[in-house]
Amino acid sequence: MALNNTYDARLVQQETAVGAGVQILLLALIGTAIGMGPAGWATGLVFAIATWAVLSRALHRAGSRTFGPANRVTLGRATLVGGVTALVADSFQDSPPVSLFVGLTAVALILDGVDGKVARRTGTSTALGARFDMEVDAFLILVLSVYVSMAMGPWVLLIGAMRYVFVAAARVWPWLTAPLPPSTARKTVAALQGVLLLVAASAFLPHVVSFGVVALALGLLVWSFGRDVLWLSRTHRATQAAPVAVERRARPELVAS
Repeated sequence: MALNNTYDARLVQQETAVGAGVQILLLALIGTAIGMGPAGWATGLVFAIATWAVLSRALHRAGSRTFGPANRVTLGRATLVGGVTALVADSFQDSPPVSLFVGLTAVALILDGVDGKVARRTGTSTALGARFDMEVDAFLILVLSVYVSMAMGPWVLLIGAMRYVFVAAARVWPWLTAPLPPSTARKTVAALQGVLLLVAASAFLPHVVSFGVVALALGLLVWSFGRDVLWLSRTHRATQAAPVAVERRARPELVAS
């Protein structure tokens, strides 16, 4: 059995290595097609290496014996996001071809709805897979917000940074890490962020309309995060108050005091 576990673990690590290799191949194709500069190459390579290292470590710590079909889809999305990231880094020197940028981003956004369905249909849903999917989504939104902010101003960065600010805040206030109830509205708002930012990034619409689209995305995101934080805060206060209420019922003299 130990031999089988070792063999399976090696296969899992090999799949992450293949993903890094495909990422580098995609960078080579993009670089050849558009003559990508050093910034794009460096950013893309760092993304590929970091994704491989973090994912490999997470799989090892989780003791995963198989990579799973849903994680393969998510890894494919991560590869596309790496290409988009390289294009955005390169755009500080030269604007990337709109068709290439929109194409890579659109496919990555479309596949976002595929990996979850694959996981459910194959019975391979895992906490690690859900976290991997969420991190890829969050990073794509961050990259898109950086790109759009170059034309509309730094306020757009709030869209990409909001999730990371929430994670940082949870280190100070651990009650923010409590599980949230399922919400179709939350999922819809999260899915719309990438679509609305891509619409603005494509420059197909007049600037004032694109500005409104991005403002709508930010407004929806603030509403969604605000609603969740309010729910978590109320739940935390109720949880903290419950033991005090029980103790007062058990010790009536506390009520008088």
